[in-house]
Amino acid sequence: MRQIKNYMESNIQFIPFNSPTNKGWDEAWELYQNSFPYKEIRSLEDHLQAMKDPRFAAEGIWLDDKLIGIFYYWRWRNEFYYGEHLAIIPELRNANMGSKVLTQFCAKIKGVILEIDPPIDDISKRRKVFYERLGFVANPQEYLHPSFREPFLTHQLVLMSYPALLTNDEIREFADFIREVVLRYSEHRNPTLPKL
Repeated sequence: MRQIKNYMESNIQFIPFNSPTNKGWDEAWELYQNSFPYKEIRSLEDHLQAMKDPRFAAEGIWLDDKLIGIFYYWRWRNEFYYGEHLAIIPELRNANMGSKVLTQFCAKIKGVILEIDPPIDDISKRRKVFYERLGFVANPQEYLHPSFREPFLTHQLVLMSYPALLTNDEIREFADFIREVVLRYSEHRNPTLPKL
């Protein structure tokens, strides 16, 4: 417990990954693969291609020279960021570290968009409440997202935005951005979703 307390009192650093030779890359890649369903993660080849896109950031979350998480996100328009993947190492997942990371990130920018599973069970309901406590709001529009990997199974998600709801036009533009830019770095060749 003392170790977790020390982490909470330390400053979080977001350090970009530029290549697999960067410090912490192997631990970050393992955390990425173990924290999300197969359909929601890129192949290594697609991930490396995405890292060449200036709109994409793959960052390690560091505390006192220890990698404690990853945050992969996209710049969408000038004022919004799309948080694609956020994961904290298992030993710190109940230490409010995710809250601290998102609070620090949101304080620096105008708007953030995240995708979550629909709140239909205890875990997904708690996740929605977690984001709401941080100032995110759930957008009511139906949103379907295709998987990154074959087989291409569509899954329903909820768009959470900070600090306010998105307009219908913004959601349509965001869906276009996912389809036309983000899914370019996946196993899709001609994605047709998401579309609103």
